[in-house]
Amino acid sequence: MGEESTGGFMRRSPLLRCLAIYGEMPGRFALTAILLAAVNLALVAQQVMVGHAVQEAQHGRLVVAGADGILDYDRAWFWVALLLGLSLARAVVQYGAGLLSLSIGQRLLTTLRERILVQIQRLDLSYHWRHGVGEMVTRMTRDADKVRDALINFWRQIFETGLIVLISLGLLCLYSPWLALVPLILLVAGIAMLWRQADALVALDRRIGDAYDAVTQDLSEGVNGVRVIKAFSLGEARAERFRRHVDLFRAEARAAIRHASRRVPLPQTVIALSHAWVLGFGACMVAQGALGLGALVAAMLVVNTLVLRIEGIGRLLQVIADARASAARIWEVLDAEPVIRSGARPLPAGPLGLRLSHVAASPLGDGAAVLHDLSLAIQPGEVVALVGATGSGKSILTALLPRLVEVDAGRVELGSDEAGWQDVRDTELRDLRRRVHVLPQESFLFSDTLAANLRLCAPDATDAQLREALDRAAAGELLDRLGDGLATRVGDRGATLSGGQRQRVCLARALLADADLLVLDDATSALDAETERRAIDNIRSLRAGRARPITMLIVASRLSTALAADRVIVLAGGRIVAEGPHRELERTSAAYRALMGL
Repeated sequence: MGEESTGGFMRRSPLLRCLAIYGEMPGRFALTAILLAAVNLALVAQQVMVGHAVQEAQHGRLVVAGADGILDYDRAWFWVALLLGLSLARAVVQYGAGLLSLSIGQRLLTTLRERILVQIQRLDLSYHWRHGVGEMVTRMTRDADKVRDALINFWRQIFETGLIVLISLGLLCLYSPWLALVPLILLVAGIAMLWRQADALVALDRRIGDAYDAVTQDLSEGVNGVRVIKAFSLGEARAERFRRHVDLFRAEARAAIRHASRRVPLPQTVIALSHAWVLGFGACMVAQGALGLGALVAAMLVVNTLVLRIEGIGRLLQVIADARASAARIWEVLDAEPVIRSGARPLPAGPLGLRLSHVAASPLGDGAAVLHDLSLAIQPGEVVALVGATGSGKSILTALLPRLVEVDAGRVELGSDEAGWQDVRDTELRDLRRRVHVLPQESFLFSDTLAANLRLCAPDATDAQLREALDRAAAGELLDRLGDGLATRVGDRGATLSGGQRQRVCLARALLADADLLVLDDATSALDAETERRAIDNIRSLRAGRARPITMLIVASRLSTALAADRVIVLAGGRIVAEGPHRELERTSAAYRALMGL
């Protein structure tokens, strides 16, 4: 089979693609298979030995009376010791196989979750805008757990059941071919009936997964948005919304259970008829003297084990059907290709300016453009303010610079007239995002210490450098208010800090990144005018002490921010309608005066 056809098969079989991950752990997988084979061989051997013991008892050889009338139990004790020893050995081996199976399952679960997390980080912002947090969390938790459980049960039960079927039917065939043939036919018929239910069960579980996504999304929003919920007394409304989603989830789960309870018992009954056949036909053979009583007992024990294992396949197929839906949902994420791919060239050395030429962009990549034929040039070292009404495209413009969003048309270039200009699409992404830092309005801090949050962009920064960055971000007094200083834990999303404090900490983190182009997307909106001006002036002074001046693009919504810039650009309807110094725009641009309240 060629590579293309193999890949196509794997793409059509998400669960098999998950199963292929086992190929990364061949040693433990092979050892577990050997142990399971030994356990099942020992089980059948134990049942055959019981048959031999019954046969000896039937012929009076198990307990023998001596010449002096004393009963000899040696043969009986031999069988008891042999069976107990074999049971003990089988239990020890089965325990080891179980531990290895758990280890493999945890490794598989860890690998799946790592791949999902890495893929989530690779995907573009437009993908995350289309899919909620709850959906991603469900794939990493519920779906990954279902796949892990199904695959562990699948390979163990299929492997063990295959051995049991081969050994059991072979043993029955030794007693009589007819004892083996009819159970084989019944097994095939029952499994075929079970298999026909698989697609319906997959569709049902897919609906359960979608309902669970909504539950997880509501739960995530209930935790992350607790301040808004409390502020507007939305607790009852959100709880009612959550109950509706939970009720839908329960309804879908009940529908799947009802379907399985109606369809699965019939094929299990067909498989169980093997008991009746072996007992009836075997009894006839015993009556005719063609089969010993001990052999019949052994055959009944063997077929009982066989039927129980095959009935377990019915339950396994339901688990597999659920896992197929979960695996498909996981591979929908893993197969998603990021629209934005890294170039190969580093950015030009030296200070960075910005040049946009006839740019058009739509944030969701659906053709609904937010920016239209936009051209703009910012020289290295300039501080430029970008103003515009809500929805004019300011945030999308800033997201184009580090390629968080891709342009639909035109070019975004970085560089300078001296070093040359380079399209960001040709640039190596890591280098691009190291030298172009966008600080969004949403001030996100991780649930860690203040120092750990600051060192995200500068892992080797000393405490002195952290304090200097806080000073430059006009947040130096923050350390005096925190009891543990830099070691203070800031809570989930920085909940222990005010909005202005979070923004200044994020600004200090951006300064530690030592970027050449710093973009503030309304990232000082929670600061008072005096603190904002102090922070911007500090950054201006920082430019003088660097070999490469910092270029700044500041999305502004207040007059004080515009006054701090060298030049102001007015954006309206996705286009630049005016640009120039504040004094000039105040005199010539009605749009600017309206935006600034002049």
